[in-house]
Amino acid sequence: MISKEAVLHILSGIQDPELKRSLTELDMVKSVEINGGDVVVGITLTVPGCPLKAKINDDVTRGVGLIPGVESVRVVFDVMTDQQREKLKAQLGIGGREAVSIVNFAKRFIAVTSGKGGVGKSTVTVNLAAALARKGHMVGLLDADVYGFSIPRMLGVSGQPTIIDDKIVPLRKGDNLQVVSMGFFVHEDDPVIWRGPLLHKAINQFLTDVVWDDLDFLLLDLPPGTGDVTLTIAQSIPAAELLVVTTPQATATHVAGRVAKLAARTNLKVIGVIENMSYFENNGHREYIFGQGGGQELAKRLGVQFLGEIPLSTSIREGGDLGKPAAIDGSPQQIAMFEQLASAIETKQQG
Repeated sequence: MISKEAVLHILSGIQDPELKRSLTELDMVKSVEINGGDVVVGITLTVPGCPLKAKINDDVTRGVGLIPGVESVRVVFDVMTDQQREKLKAQLGIGGREAVSIVNFAKRFIAVTSGKGGVGKSTVTVNLAAALARKGHMVGLLDADVYGFSIPRMLGVSGQPTIIDDKIVPLRKGDNLQVVSMGFFVHEDDPVIWRGPLLHKAINQFLTDVVWDDLDFLLLDLPPGTGDVTLTIAQSIPAAELLVVTTPQATATHVAGRVAKLAARTNLKVIGVIENMSYFENNGHREYIFGQGGGQELAKRLGVQFLGEIPLSTSIREGGDLGKPAAIDGSPQQIAMFEQLASAIETKQQG
């Protein structure tokens, strides 16, 4: 005979795919009805039109179906009342987040910046985030390039986040990488035409109105240059660290130097320089297409550590286009390279 306890035991091992807590812990199991070999499970969703409703249905059907004697499983969905959502918010610790300093939800905030576009800053950010997550850290990735967002495609994450009473639940890549981007709220091909004040408000909302985990790192992919977003980050996160990405050519390194001067004026700390597209390897021979040594020269000028170089590689570019970052799905050499860069970030503690 099938027991209700056996069903609840199975449900306790099934997580809400966004909140990463069990259905029973979140009080999402409304009812369990058993009639012979037929089981009907009532699940209460956080919001109407939950984007991962189908996955919850599949997980419950599959899990309960493994119980001996179960012949059929049906999942009936309902939606939480306002009172239930308030209880859930309190349980998740997201009530009153606006009154809490945003520096509380992450141990380190690392803003990845460049002086100009086209240097592969987003590629570096995505792969660093993936490498840090692969090493076991809880990582958040905020696509702060509101006009030119690219993180969703490069990370292979799509969909619309769940919003619980104006609080945004980030999408995930694996278990310990959370992602927020303007790209989750507008079509990829639609332009975002905003002036500075709206931009400032959007960035602050992504910091304060998102249900971030307790993170080890929040990486912010900044737009190139020294505009509104960089200033907003400097004002909103005084403890933010800047990681400068450049290519070897003199034009890119000189422009990147302007970002570092902005950091000095806003009391942000530059933790290092990464040089992207350093060389192209052809039959074991390195060709320095964009020059050589620019990143090391910039690091020396700024008085910071040169953290490493990333080659110009077709497979790294293809990985970004396909949503398969090289730090996860690349060659063993590429995975090791990005883990080495992540280790360099780990050791660059503030102080």
